[in-house]
Order: sequence, then structure tokens, then C-alpha cells
Amino acid sequence: MKKSAIAAAMIFAAVSSTGAFAKAATGTIASVDKKGDSITLSDGKTFTLPEGIEAETLKVGEKVVVTYSTKAGKLAASSIKPAK
Repeated sequence: MKKSAIAAAMIFAAVSSTGAFAKAATGTIASVDKKGDSITLSDGKTFTLPEGIEAETLKVGEKVVVTYSTKAGKLAASSIKPAK
């Protein structure tokens, strides 16, 4: 019984930690929410912007690569760079 509890705890830890890893998305900015500090790409994904990335510097129609992680069910950008 003790082994199954340990195995279950390890599986739970592995599954719950996968959201912490950074991912990347490439797309075109469809909208910029300056008040909400977020952007939405043309595929519908909305990313909240961290301190240091100002919404005013981003433009609709700009092709970007967004590095992000999922926090509390929301997509949180950690960096936004022009796509090549």
C-alpha cells in the first residue's frame, strides 16, 4: 500500500508540474489590450504581459514569438520577440 501511495504522489507531481515549463507560440497579434496588459494572437490565444513588457510597444498585425507558461489556467507571457 505504501508503494502505491508513493507512486501516485510521483505521478501527480509529474502531471502537475508540466504547466510550469515554458512553451512558445508564433503568431500575428490580432488585438492589444492596454488596460488589461494582454495581447491576443490571430489563433485566439490571449497572453497576459509581465512587468517590463508594455502593451503600448506592441502593434496589431505584428508577427511575434511568445514564450509563455500557464499560471492558474491563464497563459502568461515571459517574453515577446519579433518572428523571423
